[in-house]
Amino acid sequence: MTAALILFALVLTALVVRIRYASFLAQRPEDYAEGGPQFDIRERLNGPIVCEGVIYGPTGRVTSRFVADFEASWQGNVGTMVENFHYDSGNTQRRQWTLTLGNDGAIKAEAPDVVGVGTGRQQGSAVLLNYKIKLTEEAGGHVLDTTDWMYLTPNGSIMNRSQFRKFGIKVAELVATMRPREAA
Repeated sequence: MTAALILFALVLTALVVRIRYASFLAQRPEDYAEGGPQFDIRERLNGPIVCEGVIYGPTGRVTSRFVADFEASWQGNVGTMVENFHYDSGNTQRRQWTLTLGNDGAIKAEAPDVVGVGTGRQQGSAVLLNYKIKLTEEAGGHVLDTTDWMYLTPNGSIMNRSQFRKFGIKVAELVATMRPREAA
């Protein structure tokens, strides 16, 4: 083996190890099993919710800001959450999720712009969802692999961090807060 090939193999191995053990994608629901407060999506993603966030593009710069109003309700372990987004560009977007919670904490997530069925888990103070989202045609119509983490804070707010990937390469990231909408 040449020195260049050995160096390439070492760099590739280091990259794989980093992704698997020391990155956003390396997190597992079990990492948060002992943490509190306990995140029960039937309780925390219920009623009127306000969401505020930013979307970062592939260069790490903010490409969009938004405020959204959510309305969620549950019938047993099946919930419906309607999201109405208002972006700084003036665009709006509506999405309706159907969430099904298994007795073991497993989650199935469906929405019109989600390809197939998303899957995830609630455990401890965190919730993980993985799904493929199809962007609107005006946004290119791409299908992106989404890893969506929500973390319950001690005051009851939810911190949301999502990464969107195409061919394994991160193309966008979302950071948002969610909290119950205060009564008017």
